[in-house]
Amino acid sequence: MKRVLIIGGSLGGLFAANLLHRAGWDVRVFERVSDELSERGAGIVTHAELFAALERIGISTDSDIGVKVSARVTLDKEGNAVGNRAHPQILTAWGRLYSLLKSALPADRYTSGKHLTAIDQHDAKVTARFSDGTSAEGDLLVGADGIRSTVRAQFAAEVKPQYAGYVAWRGLVEESELSLRTQETLFGHFGFCLPPREQMLGYPVAGAHNSFEPGKRRYNFVWYRPADETELRRLSTDDTGKVHGNGIPPPLISKAIMKEIREVADSVLAPQFAEMVAVTPQPFFQPIFDLESTNLVFNRVVLLGDSAFVARPHCGMGVTKAAGDAVALTDLMSEFGIDEGLKRYSEARIFFGSRIVTHARHLGAYMQAQLQTAQEREMAERYRTLDAVMEETAVAPAFD
Repeated sequence: MKRVLIIGGSLGGLFAANLLHRAGWDVRVFERVSDELSERGAGIVTHAELFAALERIGISTDSDIGVKVSARVTLDKEGNAVGNRAHPQILTAWGRLYSLLKSALPADRYTSGKHLTAIDQHDAKVTARFSDGTSAEGDLLVGADGIRSTVRAQFAAEVKPQYAGYVAWRGLVEESELSLRTQETLFGHFGFCLPPREQMLGYPVAGAHNSFEPGKRRYNFVWYRPADETELRRLSTDDTGKVHGNGIPPPLISKAIMKEIREVADSVLAPQFAEMVAVTPQPFFQPIFDLESTNLVFNRVVLLGDSAFVARPHCGMGVTKAAGDAVALTDLMSEFGIDEGLKRYSEARIFFGSRIVTHARHLGAYMQAQLQTAQEREMAERYRTLDAVMEETAVAPAFD
């Protein structure tokens, strides 16, 4: 039996592990973080390709998978609806998918607390070496270890995340903490608010213990705001003056920044969204990056998910793309063998990943702190309109 080593036990790694396990591979997953990942992350937009991958693993995509909404609504500064669009969609949570995918994989195939330090290859075999002095050998190694991938750094060190010029403030709000007006306006909808050069969006997801009962759900919001390099440094400086260059942990965001962001929310957002920012115990922000790989295969090492491409989150395709990568990798190796399958995988997913990154870049151009090219200025104007934002945000693009 062929053995595959999967570095990274988040969603991309779990999709690959489950699909390859069902295709007859001896799967071993190695996750760097020691504690449980299930409470990390927030909301996830679903697409047909994501559901197809889950069904192949044997995970039901019935009403238990997420919250259904029937339409989209955009609110003005006063909280009135200025745009409506019918758009049925199912929204789920990161933790829900993680628990389903991890439960589907035999427990002895997943090991936490394993920090990869180096990879060796010889005679169609690959060896992963870890910081605790242990190692593992397999016929294939899948790098599914995210945007700061240790696997990618060894084989394609020149490929690095590129800061896009804006950040996303995020939060997950308990439905019961919100006013009746906010509940009635936004639960049941994918919601938007569009201040100049900014974008707030949100949607309902299951609450604690996967509850879909009204009053016990949560609302996931994402608030995009321009931030040049100087502003990002300010946001990333904690109360001791330390700058966190690779992302500041939420509890360390300075008290002054937290006070400021709630005040700004009151001044520019619809009251319903400002209320969400106010009642969220710990809003946090993520810098937005683009990442594009020019090669995904290095002999018997292959990149997948965010290790390979990271698209801005506007098209809501990150998890779906990782699932599609895992499906393509499994199917192409099953049909053509390992080496030819890897070659075809790289070609197919580079083409797809590049198009997703480009499309997401266009969707987010108008929120960048700086517009540097004519194309960026053109896209900034196109996606500044209410109709364009509602029509294309979190929608799988239709490529020719």
